[in-house]
Amino acid sequence: MRLPRLQSGLTLIEMTVSIAIAAIVLSGLQQLLSTGMTAMDAVGEQADRARQARFAMSRVVEAVAGSDRLLLPMADNPTTNYEENVRLQTVPASPPQGTSTLSTAVLAVTLSRKVDIDADGIPDADNDGDGRFDEDLPADTQNDGKAGVRDIDDDGNGTRDFWLSPAGDDDESNDLKQSEDPINSIDDDGDGSIDEDPAADNNGDGCPGLCGIDDDGDGLIDEAIQAGGAGSYDATADDDEDGYSDEDWYDLVVFYLQGRSLIQRRAVPWDENQDNILNGRDYVESTIADDVTLVRFERVPVASGHEQLVDITLTLGDSIDESITLNTTIRLGGWR
Repeated sequence: MRLPRLQSGLTLIEMTVSIAIAAIVLSGLQQLLSTGMTAMDAVGEQADRARQARFAMSRVVEAVAGSDRLLLPMADNPTTNYEENVRLQTVPASPPQGTSTLSTAVLAVTLSRKVDIDADGIPDADNDGDGRFDEDLPADTQNDGKAGVRDIDDDGNGTRDFWLSPAGDDDESNDLKQSEDPINSIDDDGDGSIDEDPAADNNGDGCPGLCGIDDDGDGLIDEAIQAGGAGSYDATADDDEDGYSDEDWYDLVVFYLQGRSLIQRRAVPWDENQDNILNGRDYVESTIADDVTLVRFERVPVASGHEQLVDITLTLGDSIDESITLNTTIRLGGWR
């Protein structure tokens, strides 16, 4: 007697159930994998924000710590109803203070004496190559052809480069005046800042260099006048008493927010804009951080005679969970 053969394989119902279970398992695995990839992307984006924030902060700190002079923010002006010494800008835009029409953040310092980007052996900030720095400023101290820093709202009132203002209006006062504050350690124009708007005769004494002083150590005192004429240059504007005038201006490093990008502008010792003139309009700009949502620069009030401090805050990213905020206070010239 032959035994019946056992049937092998799955029934239709069993196969359907197996497929359903496999689909559920695969769907769970897919969701788990998607969640993991999303988390990895978020971690990567956060790490990139942190890297950019550290890089940008290091650039700003390096510029401040290597500089001789802080131009912006300016000291707070007691005659206005907004703070000039604190420059804050956010994305979306924060409302301006008082009568200011736009809240913008900007930091401007003079170029470090150690920078020699063209490797010619002469520091880039020494425009006349005499071993001294910023000692023979033109009335337009940045030599850029605009009131204050070119294309920048210097005084925080919401207007930049007021078209009627002369180029020598270095504090961008918008009062159509220039050269209101000679270099004499006094706030001559009462705006809270000291020596920020000198004339071509930087100390305003009507002599080459300092009256009655042998500025360049050649044994002669006020020699341009004693020689019986100024020749083809303004003798009173020859602040280093070397026979030339207005040949050593402020070379700047500027930081400002453009959209969500933090921009660094740095003066260069070559004809960058190809106008056959080397001046303050020759600079390069680069983006040092993206996704920036807050920039704050503060000129910290300090007691008379103390070194100037600058407080810096940068935030990258929007939400509290995803944003990176760095803050530091650095002394001007601390790394010289």
